[in-house]
Amino acid sequence: MCDLVARTGRLQQRYADGSRLVAGCIPFRYLNSESGKVVQVLMISSSSGPGLLFPKGGWENDETVREAAVREAVEEAGVRGILMDFLGDYEFKSKTHQDEFSPEGLCKAAMYALYVKEELETWPEQKTRTRTWLTIEEAVENCRHAWMKDALVEGFCKWHKENVGKGEDIADDD
Repeated sequence: MCDLVARTGRLQQRYADGSRLVAGCIPFRYLNSESGKVVQVLMISSSSGPGLLFPKGGWENDETVREAAVREAVEEAGVRGILMDFLGDYEFKSKTHQDEFSPEGLCKAAMYALYVKEELETWPEQKTRTRTWLTIEEAVENCRHAWMKDALVEGFCKWHKENVGKGEDIADDD
């Protein structure tokens, strides 16, 4: 049984300019292979249809955007690690999250890179989501939303190439 509980509801949600503010991350790790270290990203199943997603959700009034991204990684994907750099803001339309503050379902997601150090055995949404480690190429093919592909290719891949390098270890400092 999981001691952690996922936050629900809209009472604490942040909005700006008609958009619901969302925080998320692209969880990653390195896998040793014969050709060196390979970057893998963690994706989760959608609770509303086919395709895979990165963990993300509403940024609430009592937390920073970074805290929200970390919380969503634990709640939806059951992972903890080192929250790295900001990858960018990505705008999208949600069919399921239309409300009085965002009648058109507009959302703006702040996405971060998360170096995974721990996979939890139990997590809040484990009964509704599965997690899958994929190469970048596999993730691009299986990603449900175009904006998440952009976050992966234009955000994460560029950030990783510029800041982490090819297969260099990330410091284990927390």
